[in-house]
Amino acid sequence: MGREKIFRFKRFAVVNDRTAMKVGTDGVLLGAWCPVCGAQRVLDVGTGCGVIALMVAQRNEHALIKGIDIDPGAIEEAALNFANSPWSDRLTAQLQDFNKLGSRESYNLIVSNPPYFTDSLLPPDAARTLARHTATLSYRQLIEGAAQRLTDDGSLALISPTEAEGTIIEAATFASLPVCCLTRIIPVEGGAAKRILWLLSRHDIPYHENTLTIAHNDGAFTSEYVSLTGDFYLKM
Repeated sequence: MGREKIFRFKRFAVVNDRTAMKVGTDGVLLGAWCPVCGAQRVLDVGTGCGVIALMVAQRNEHALIKGIDIDPGAIEEAALNFANSPWSDRLTAQLQDFNKLGSRESYNLIVSNPPYFTDSLLPPDAARTLARHTATLSYRQLIEGAAQRLTDDGSLALISPTEAEGTIIEAATFASLPVCCLTRIIPVEGGAAKRILWLLSRHDIPYHENTLTIAHNDGAFTSEYVSLTGDFYLKM
């Protein structure tokens, strides 16, 4: 996916010039995959330029969605992107640390494309470091914080590298927020899974696990990936 300063989707566009993390496949996968039906209040943790929040707004015409981030540049861009979208009345962007978010706020859905580099060398750019490393928000902090802020039937949806599977399962067990659905993402058919989409919830949801392959060996997108993301990408 190209790193454009303005990334255009079918029903909205995002400026992603100042935010540390640009529009990427991980965020689009999560925004298209997370269950939004019936959600009235949604929190996007680490919203960046706001693409996941915007996708949720497109998919659920009633949800009130708040995007939070600790990067001032990200919040400025998210606020701009929200204001220029068809759903500006339902989207807000707030400079806020999830770890310090009041527990009195409750949400039907919390969604996050969290920082995920835990053992690699820190990149030199400070903003990118904050966005991509779990020094500011670990999986355990995200899951435990979500468990405190979800409604009784609420859910946490996130995406992670496959290497984090054990850590997330352990954190979910500790927080009494069970894993309900899990989708392993395979970039190219025949290859290994590189990402996992997670749904954690106390709601009585039968456990389901599957895989999704993004592309064939010739580079063409698979029908399952087109089906998932086709309402968003311009060229699908």
